[in-house]
Amino acid sequence: MLVDSHCHLDFDVLADDIDGVLARARENGVTHAVTISTRIRRFETLLAIAERHENVFCSIGTHPHNAHEELDISIDEIVASSQHPKCIAIGEAGLDYHYDSSPREAQARGFRNHIAASRLTGLPLVIHARSADDDMIKILEEETGQGAFPFVLHCFSSGAELARRGLALGGYVSFSGIVTFKNAAEIQDVAQFVPSDRFLVETDAPYLAPVPRRGRSNEPGFVRHTAEKLAELRDVPFETIAEQSTANFKRLFSKAKID
Repeated sequence: MLVDSHCHLDFDVLADDIDGVLARARENGVTHAVTISTRIRRFETLLAIAERHENVFCSIGTHPHNAHEELDISIDEIVASSQHPKCIAIGEAGLDYHYDSSPREAQARGFRNHIAASRLTGLPLVIHARSADDDMIKILEEETGQGAFPFVLHCFSSGAELARRGLALGGYVSFSGIVTFKNAAEIQDVAQFVPSDRFLVETDAPYLAPVPRRGRSNEPGFVRHTAEKLAELRDVPFETIAEQSTANFKRLFSKAKID
């Protein structure tokens, strides 16, 4: 049993064939998926997908690329919307200095708002971090000092120091297909030292298809390849990775209440 802890079923390439995508996932032992929000104003679309499929959950949040577009949405509004039974997380939110699609000040402000919503609800915060390690560490440590909140560093592609500091604050680290890439030595090193009770697996579908599916649109069923790579890197059976990652998902995303 595997869970794809992060995908985007509302994106066109997947939205046109959700039933097929989920059927293929089940064939690969992937029983559940979380479709992650990138714009709060599209939350109803995500919610409709989650309500239509028993094994799909969703989150609510604003991706850092879109932070400047949704700063008018209050923390209280995020909290209120997150009360729906199918909404099990806040985010994805965070910092992306690689593309800088949104002003950095807006990204930081939006990120802190999402942290506040996570703290108020107890729901885990799904964090996007790219090329912003120093500021990410700074904000996480400052905010944790004001009150702990559960979080996961999703689709980990940062330096080892961010992983270590995030783990020290009680966070989780989630690995995507990137860990299967030949040029991902540092991420593969991180995959070997993250404790067995603190890692998750994901696809970030439709992006970042893992080896041997490179060049194709990614989908939840392909998370199996990421789990297989983790088993190789950690020198444990695949079944161990499946069991541990699923147990970790259930612990962090406890609102999901999956069997």
